[in-house]
Order: sequence, then C-alpha cells, then structure tokens
Amino acid sequence: MTETLRIAPALIDEVIAHSLEEMPNECCGIIAATSACATNVERARNAFPSPLRYEIHPQDQFTIMSAIDDRGEILAGIYHSHTRSAAVPSQTDINLAENWPDPLYVICSVVDPNVPVVRAFAIRAGEVNEAVLDVRD
Repeated sequence: MTETLRIAPALIDEVIAHSLEEMPNECCGIIAATSACATNVERARNAFPSPLRYEIHPQDQFTIMSAIDDRGEILAGIYHSHTRSAAVPSQTDINLAENWPDPLYVICSVVDPNVPVVRAFAIRAGEVNEAVLDVRD
C-alpha cells in the first residue's frame, strides 16, 4: 500500500525556498500534520552544515517536537534537500531513517535550482518505497 501525504502548495513552496536558501548546503526540517494532511513546515538548522548530509539540530528537534505536541499535531515528515543529487534517498538517508521509521522522508533536489524536484519516501527497516505527495489546498 502506497502512503500519501496531502500537502498544500504553499508548504511545498516553503520546502523549496528553504532548500534554495541553504545552498550549497543541505537544509532540513519537519512537517507537522493532523492525520494525513500537512499543516506546517518547521525549518530546522542542519547540525552539520554540508552539501552531502543533514542532521536536524537537537535543540531545534526538541523545540519543534514540543510545539507539534502542544498543537495536537503529529510528525508526518522529515524533509531535507539534495544539492548535488536527485530527489531519492541516499544510503546516508536510509541509515538515518533507522532512528525515525514512522514519518515520511521528503527530499527536495535543487541540482537545477530553476526546476526543483520534491518527492516523498517511506523508509522502514532499510526498505525504500516512494510515497505520494497529494499537493493541493
């Protein structure tokens, strides 16, 4: 069964904007939702600013997760950018997902900054399956 995340175009635009602003390094953040509908994109700092990897800064992770809990939302997705590769999970991404198997992983490739590509994946137990981003208000 393919997983789906409904997300407004404005939230996708926010992920793309964050991706472009952080170039040449990867950006990262969290997508909050109520059931399967995204409600917020929460920017986070990359704890290890690099064009090749990301890690959500622990302080930002705590602050964002507390806010999501306070609003009664759920962690629906973790997003990050790829500045040098396609919008598909790298082995590093797959390894990082072992610690957080439930959310979807949204990747924004800005290899061509004029044509960003955003895709989502479920990454569980090392297995990668593309998810559907249902982009609409």
